[in-house]
Amino acid sequence: MKKIKGSPEQPRLAVFRSNRHFYAQVIDDQNHKTLFACSTLDPAIKPLITTGQNCKAARLVGEKLGQALVKNNLLNVVFDRRFRRYHGRIQAFAEGAREVGLQF
Repeated sequence: MKKIKGSPEQPRLAVFRSNRHFYAQVIDDQNHKTLFACSTLDPAIKPLITTGQNCKAARLVGEKLGQALVKNNLLNVVFDRRFRRYHGRIQAFAEGAREVGLQF
């Protein structure tokens, strides 16, 4: 399996989904720093959703994180979905992030 690495110019967008929530963070692997993070537990997203375990919640997380990255001129990222297949909540998150201008 190939390891995915992020750089300051193109950081790694790592996603994690549990049974109850969806988490995403943008990581610069060269400097070992987390640049941005967002989840269904964020105060801006939590009132908008009824549960953190559906595609609507994942899409909102993608849109919010994408807006923060576009605002800070980080348009290109490397998408790290680990061993998860590209469907369901992972796909909804990616579509939400791409919708606001993020490229991966």
